[in-house]
This record gives sequence, C-alpha cells and structure tokens, in this order.
Amino acid sequence: MKKFFTLTLVLLFALSLVACGNSGAAGNTEPDTQTQESAEATREAETQTNTEAPETLTITSLNQNREAVEIEVPYDPQRIAILDMAALDILDNLGLGNRVVGSAKTSLEYLKVYNPGDTIANLGTIKEADMEAVMACEPDVIFIGGRLSSSYEALSEIAPVVYLSTDAELGVVESTKQNARTIASLFGKEAEIEEKLAGFDERIATLAAFAEGKNTIVGMCTSGSFNVVGNDGRCSIIGVEIGFENIGVADEVQTSTHGNEASFEYIVQKKPEYIFVMDRDAAIQTEGAKLAQEIMENELVMGTDAYKDGKIIYLAHPAVWYTAEGGVTALDLMLQDLETPLLAQ
Repeated sequence: MKKFFTLTLVLLFALSLVACGNSGAAGNTEPDTQTQESAEATREAETQTNTEAPETLTITSLNQNREAVEIEVPYDPQRIAILDMAALDILDNLGLGNRVVGSAKTSLEYLKVYNPGDTIANLGTIKEADMEAVMACEPDVIFIGGRLSSSYEALSEIAPVVYLSTDAELGVVESTKQNARTIASLFGKEAEIEEKLAGFDERIATLAAFAEGKNTIVGMCTSGSFNVVGNDGRCSIIGVEIGFENIGVADEVQTSTHGNEASFEYIVQKKPEYIFVMDRDAAIQTEGAKLAQEIMENELVMGTDAYKDGKIIYLAHPAVWYTAEGGVTALDLMLQDLETPLLAQ
C-alpha cells in the first residue's frame, strides 16, 4: 500500500510538470524581440507610405479670367481628360498617356496616338468642348488651355480643371518649366520632369549669343496675308528669351492673338535683317490655303536684304508653335526650328 501511494505521488508530480510546461508554451503573451521590431518596422513603413501619398493636392492654376488661383485636385489621378496639347505633351513626356480617357483631335505627329478612337473618347476641340462627352468619360481631372477659358466654370462642375498657359513676360521657357513642374507634382514625378527640362537654358544661351545685335520682323501667314506679331504672345520666344530686336511693331501695340496685318511695303520699309514666318494655315490644316513661302516670296519681299541673304526663316513645325507652345517636346522642336537655320550659318 505504501509503495502504491508513493508511486501515485511520483506520477502526479510528473503530470504537473508536463502541465506547467504546456501551460507556459500556450499562455506566453510576450512576443520575442525580433518579431516585435519587425511589426514596428512594418507599421512605420505603412505610416510613411500614407504620408507620402495624400488623397488631394493644392496647386496654382488659372481661372476663367486668367487669374492665378489655388485649386484642389486628386493626387495621382487615374482618369484624365485632355483639351490642351501642351498639357498632353507634358503628360506624354512623363509616361502617363495611358491615363488619358478623352481628348481633342490633334494634327501633331508625336501626339496623334492620343487622337480619339476605341479607347479615347472624342471631347470636341481645343476651342469647343463637348460637355456631354467630357462628363461621360468620368475624368478625375480636366486639362484646358486659353481657348477654352470661357468654359472653365462649366467644366469645373464635372471635375477639377487645370488651366495652364505660357506668359510672354515670364517667357516661354520659364512658363514651360513652371507648368511641367506643376503637372509632374500631381503624380509625384518631380525628378522625372527635371531630367526632361535639362539643357534648355544652355540652348537658349547659344541662340541668344547669336541673336545679339540683330533685328527681325516676326509674323504669321494666314488667309493669304502676313500678320506681324510682337513680344506679347505667339512666337514671343524669338524676341524675349532669344533676344532678336523685334522691329515689326511698337511695344505698346497688342498683337497676341493672330498678329496685325501688314503690307509687304511695310516689310520693305522696316528693312529687317531677319524675317521669321509661321504658317498658320498649315498649322490648322486649312484646305486650299497658300503655303507661307508662296505668300512671302513676292516681288517686294524678294527685293529685301533678308531674302537676298537667305534670312527668311520659315518655322518648320508651325502646328507646334500654334497649338502646343508650353509643352516639353514642343519647346525642343521650336528651338530646333531656330537652331537649324541660324546656327548652321
């Protein structure tokens, strides 16, 4: 009996040890140090990600009166409606073209891939938007240019409207940089756009060195006429940043829209060293229109030193100058149109 009692005590003691060991394993609520540090690191990374990717962003844009205003737009928008070719140019440079759900038709070769089709809705033109089509494509953000400023309020009822433009006083180059950086900030692509903008200042400086002390008349051919333009609008880069003395019009005369019609006698009278010509009819593909060269090379103009010295410069990419000024690729092509005829001389 005594042996049986002793054996029972030993057995119970052994069972209690096993139970305690199992209880300690299952009831241990203290995580090991490595697991705890890993969890904390994960939470910190998630917090940083949430901080770096806000839902919205406040940017400076223009309103219908061309006044600078602050607007709130979605950060990293996925559905983009485009009614401005300069903005489309910048988005294309940033590799964001796959987010375009609606666009206006363009004749620009490098942007034709975004013309309306099976996957991109037709939103009208850069001068007149199809409001129903814009609404139907359910954009997160809408980009417009100056031609659609009167539709700003109506479009704003659909989605936030980003209206950017070039400013002749600020200069085409600085305007392009500013606008490109604004668009890039919407997508967290600030570093990428800086790479795209590199080199423009050096190219401008080279052209400015060439232009120093030289004068010009700048104009566009349209409907068979030659219109002179000043430094207040289209082609202003020639007189503002590059520095040719623009003798076509006085500083106080406004010419920003389509210039002011001038006679060929006027050109002869002004005796410009250079004449820069943009073919507006070619830019907008006017059917049956005369080419700029046909209009300019008449008896009067052919008697000028500018013609005799080969210094009438026909801008090779008129559609870029007329419809995409402010784009990154557009700026590159515009500078090429000046570098090729001028720096090769």
